[in-house]
Amino acid sequence: MLTDYHLHLRPDEPGTPPERYFTAANVERYLEAAESAGIAELGVSEHVYRFSQALDLWRHPFWQEEARDDLDSYCDFVRDTPLKLGIECDFIPAAEDRTATLLEARDFDYVVGSVHFVGDAAVDHPGWDVWEGKGDPDEVWRRYFAALAEAARSGLFDILAHPDLVKVWGSARPLPERDPRTFYEPAVEAIAESGIAVEVSTAGLRKPVGEIYPAPAFAAMCVEAGVPFALSSDAHRPEQVGFGYDHAVEFLGELGVGEICVFEGRQWRLEPLGASVRED
Repeated sequence: MLTDYHLHLRPDEPGTPPERYFTAANVERYLEAAESAGIAELGVSEHVYRFSQALDLWRHPFWQEEARDDLDSYCDFVRDTPLKLGIECDFIPAAEDRTATLLEARDFDYVVGSVHFVGDAAVDHPGWDVWEGKGDPDEVWRRYFAALAEAARSGLFDILAHPDLVKVWGSARPLPERDPRTFYEPAVEAIAESGIAVEVSTAGLRKPVGEIYPAPAFAAMCVEAGVPFALSSDAHRPEQVGFGYDHAVEFLGELGVGEICVFEGRQWRLEPLGASVRED
């Protein structure tokens, strides 16, 4: 089996109102792309910060600009489609109780947890770039993976999205001098304790870093710790569904991973990993 649980029905660019993309016709384009890629389970997980209810969690200026949609309308729309219902929810320190209230009030099939911000600055958004002012890479990476560990231990999420997103810019941003495994270790320990699944995401192949999330060393540490994996493309357009899955299947095979998580009603089970029929 192949899955693609972390995808978005609309692009991230401004001027993408839900009524243009939350349509039966657009969903059908995604389903057709999934069928062509041999993907059996397809789910949508829009960014939580797109929804007005997210401002109960955090009132960051970026979120205030983006939070325009209604979360319940989104859930109702997806439930009328063949897609699994998910959401990509940022981990916000000190907002765990409010986050739990928001998530538990809806019947998601899975919740994808992510870390995009270190403090008020983002690791992947040039408008809020953590690297402005020549941020110390060792400190940025330490804080990022500490937040990832907190996200895992919070119990709020079912999947950890793009778990080493901090590498997204590759050599275009400063890189730490220390062995990356020193940063991975506390996060992997927390992940193993929590039972959360780690996302193998091909989105990194489309980014400046040019490699899958997570890095091979991070993934190997997860395997050693007995961590389960989920598989996603983080598509924002139909043509990105299943992108790079030939690389992802090979990546998992080299790690000795033969099963991936399948979700329903916030419960997961393991299914045999299938072969990709799409090459990129």
